[in-house]
Amino acid sequence: MNGHTDDLGVPARIPQTVRRIVSLVPSLTESVAATVPEALVGATDWCSHPADLDVARVRGTKNPDLDAIKRLKPDVVLANAEENRAPDIEALREAGVPVWVTRIETLEQAFTSLDRMFRLACRTPRPSWLDAAEAAWGEPDAGPRRTAIIPIWRRPWMVVGRDTFTGDVLRHLGVDNLHAAHPERYPKIPLTELVEQRPDLVVLPDEPYEFTATDGPECFPGLTCALVSGRLLTWYGPSLTEAPALLRAALSPLPGN
Repeated sequence: MNGHTDDLGVPARIPQTVRRIVSLVPSLTESVAATVPEALVGATDWCSHPADLDVARVRGTKNPDLDAIKRLKPDVVLANAEENRAPDIEALREAGVPVWVTRIETLEQAFTSLDRMFRLACRTPRPSWLDAAEAAWGEPDAGPRRTAIIPIWRRPWMVVGRDTFTGDVLRHLGVDNLHAAHPERYPKIPLTELVEQRPDLVVLPDEPYEFTATDGPECFPGLTCALVSGRLLTWYGPSLTEAPALLRAALSPLPGN
């Protein structure tokens, strides 16, 4: 086994040849399925892409079935510092299961982290779709900038705050998160305060809360609301190749209510 450190600087003793991968993150699952599908043997119940994914399910990102994972005898388990719980990761490591943890808070980190994950953790060459994704994003939009709030939950209302992949994606598209300097990454903000901020856009993704045309925009009278795909806004994987064009279109809605 060769030792490399993951995104958190933790050594991961991974076999030179990787034939069995378990992914505990939906976007990483899609990434592996698009690159080395024959190696993917396990994923969470939340891993919804590709639609025909046929692997063992190991419960959720926050409550994985550790015994089921160990029975799959993975050469490596792929996790994420935000999506997965440290105690679960440590329990797998203590059981002798190699775990590779990603940390992705910006687009640049996504490209670098995924490159390292495939080369060092999955023992496979950098995928061509990653090159296409990096080319699709290029430089941040240089036109007039807009402000936005990005709710991710209601009852209570929660929004995207500091140091998030979502915020960086929007920044590249010319949209500045009004809560980017908040001390919390996903703060709870009263609805009245959100409305009073009068952002140029209210960006409403369909995950983790499924905002729709009839559930969300009515709370922001007089403001322009944009319904967007949560996968395009928050996932780091093959969806990054199409995300710039589709998000630009979604972020240019007609003024609402």
